[in-house]
Amino acid sequence: MTVAALREFLYLLEQQGELHRTEIEIDPYLEVTAVASRALREGKPALLIEHPNNSAYPLAINHFASERRIELALGRHPDQIGEELISFLEQVFPPTLQFLLGNTPILRRFINARPKQVSTAMSQKIVDSPDLDLLPVQTCWPGDGGRFITYGQVITYDPRDGRRNIGVYRMHVFDKRTTGMHWQIQKGGGFHYYQSEKLGKDLDVAVALGTDPALLLATVAALPEGLDEAMFAGFLRNKRVAFTTGKEISIGVPTSAEFILEGIVPTGERRLEGPFGDHFGHYSAAAGFPVFHLKAITHRKDPVYPATAVGKPPMEDKFLGDATQQILGPLVKLIHKEIRSLWAYYEAGFHNLLVVAIEQRYQKEAVKAALGLMGTDQLSLTKCMVMVSAGIDVRDWHAVLREIRDNFDPHFDFIMIPKVPLDTLDFTSYKMNLGSKMIIDATFPKRTSSRILCSWSKWKHPRRTIFLKRQNRFSKNFSHFQTCRLLNSSPLSLPMWTLKIKRVIFGEYSHVSTANGMCFLPTIPLSAYLLFIRE
Repeated sequence: MTVAALREFLYLLEQQGELHRTEIEIDPYLEVTAVASRALREGKPALLIEHPNNSAYPLAINHFASERRIELALGRHPDQIGEELISFLEQVFPPTLQFLLGNTPILRRFINARPKQVSTAMSQKIVDSPDLDLLPVQTCWPGDGGRFITYGQVITYDPRDGRRNIGVYRMHVFDKRTTGMHWQIQKGGGFHYYQSEKLGKDLDVAVALGTDPALLLATVAALPEGLDEAMFAGFLRNKRVAFTTGKEISIGVPTSAEFILEGIVPTGERRLEGPFGDHFGHYSAAAGFPVFHLKAITHRKDPVYPATAVGKPPMEDKFLGDATQQILGPLVKLIHKEIRSLWAYYEAGFHNLLVVAIEQRYQKEAVKAALGLMGTDQLSLTKCMVMVSAGIDVRDWHAVLREIRDNFDPHFDFIMIPKVPLDTLDFTSYKMNLGSKMIIDATFPKRTSSRILCSWSKWKHPRRTIFLKRQNRFSKNFSHFQTCRLLNSSPLSLPMWTLKIKRVIFGEYSHVSTANGMCFLPTIPLSAYLLFIRE
């Protein structure tokens, strides 16, 4: 059974020995990040810091920082939810009464997915002054540009059709009433702001702090554009998510949140945001982003401020990212029937490395699938995609490396895509949001032949051919001419010949001519070869 509020979840964690309370004062300036990072590395429980410096509100951190805590948040393992979801969707079309009656539990989840509107809310019990200095907002790293709200669930509505989006975006606190709004590319909130600027209208924005675990997990999930995160949260927790109208803005806000920040993001305003200590120990660059203007703060009685820290992995986002891809990963099979599984690696920040297992039904179907995925919603930000054959465990990096070693040929299996959209946080490009991507096809080669065919122009018999067969070992040096022996075939009764080969590659048939015992193959040497004659 899932929980309906953050405080209920924290109580459950405490009952299960997964949360530690401390009355020691800890400073949100650097100290909270240092303590939380060390606790995560050492496998310690989540932390409820009851008296952070300079704030009257307790701070919770690391409450999703283990697989056990994720299971407690969802009520079961994320893999189980993903398999049930894809199994239902694959069988529901065309729908039959017998099938629906036999799957009432998951059908009830879909019915409970629709959010509801209510008139009162626990998140509006107290209306406070619009002052961000009241909150224990962190400065995570020494080189950060200032304090950052790290767990803000930003709620926006499309100004054209009213469709809702909820996303987690960092918010650089400039002063008591303004923050940056770090809307990266390919994010729903940024798309809504784009439409507002086209219409010349300021965008109403609500920031929920401390919602129920299902809504938080739905918020960080890479859902398709236009799919309501609140609806997905209702499916996860099997209970409708309630919203109410804001006090100072006209949009809906979650009723279960600990805090609600209400405000607007004006059109045409940008302010320097960052730098911010991000993945891999690098600071993301400071750049101009839209500005959030605070109008009101509402909260529950005795609220808890939620926090997280982002840095060199593993951090808390590892467990959130793994959970969401375990739930949503199987759904890609609805669009790409050839895909068997996929996995994004937290060590590379998820976006930077995706491995996909393919049931390849024709030559280079893996490349077709990779190009399709690179044009699909959040997957379009993938930097490196590795395709492997079905049956390979995509979560086993050593197994993936073996497939690359055994099956990858740069001449046939490598694709570089330059000058394309890139994750805003990627620090490798010289230009923000633009860079290069690559596809590595390490599926078992489904080609006409793995040997190179050479015709021998001086032979009288038109059917006599030479094949070069790759052996299972690599040569140390192919920078010079390599010498191979031509083995006799008894029908020809030829003497032994020594051929010098300047460049060899395996893969498709490559037709070349030869003369004077010299065989030149205009391709790249990769391995040692055995020459033999055959009819």
